[in-house]
Amino acid sequence: MIHSCNFTVSKSLNFGALAARRPLNLRSNLPSKCSVKFIRMENDNNCSPMDASSESRGALVVFEGLDRSGKTSQCGRLLSYLEGLGHPVELWRFPDRTTSVGQMISAYLSNKSQLDDHTIHLLFSANRWEKRSMMEAKLKAGTTLIVDRYSYSGVAFSSAKGLDFEWCKAPEAGLIAPDLVLYLDIPPEKAAERGGYGDERYEQLEFQKKVAQHYKLLEDSAWKIIDASRSLEDVEKQVKETVSEYVVSCQKGKPLSSLWSY
Repeated sequence: MIHSCNFTVSKSLNFGALAARRPLNLRSNLPSKCSVKFIRMENDNNCSPMDASSESRGALVVFEGLDRSGKTSQCGRLLSYLEGLGHPVELWRFPDRTTSVGQMISAYLSNKSQLDDHTIHLLFSANRWEKRSMMEAKLKAGTTLIVDRYSYSGVAFSSAKGLDFEWCKAPEAGLIAPDLVLYLDIPPEKAAERGGYGDERYEQLEFQKKVAQHYKLLEDSAWKIIDASRSLEDVEKQVKETVSEYVVSCQKGKPLSSLWSY
């Protein structure tokens, strides 16, 4: 386990070193939205399929959004719904705090440790990379994965702190691209009114406003925007209707793609 963890952290640090060869812009200048779309589209010529076959597989469904937007609640409800329909399905969360890397992240998020912004970003990325092989195996075995936060969170939060946007994306390139990203859209002020707000490091209203701006730059054809300020039941209904067609599509056969392939 220790060797695996060290390899994963080393891999992400190598990504960071390569990305760092480009000049950093720490003034949080936001790139144009269209430039992001050019990089991440499943059918883009720059995006090579990981598996050219069209074998039946599970769907990769990612929930994204600000803190307290309702992601965890909707993930749990979607899990129960798909299980009820007889689909093989699992719920994953990032960061995965059960791993060695995840425990370091957990200490940071709960304000029990201090780390440089670049370092913590690479640890978040390493946490996703250490689960990548298992993710691919599960999907190819027919299991649909519901994922609470993914690479988009890593980029949005780190760039909102002032790190260069493209530098933040670099360590994520090569991870598995989601079939569907459900972005739970809620005004930061409304999210701040929900219970438990402020318990973790990033739950600060002004910072969450910046995160929302950076999330918008990551939106592409895989995204579906859902109004998360509505009732829990209304959001759940739209989530179910949206996800069902993607699960069926992947069961019929759809190749896996890599995220942000250059």
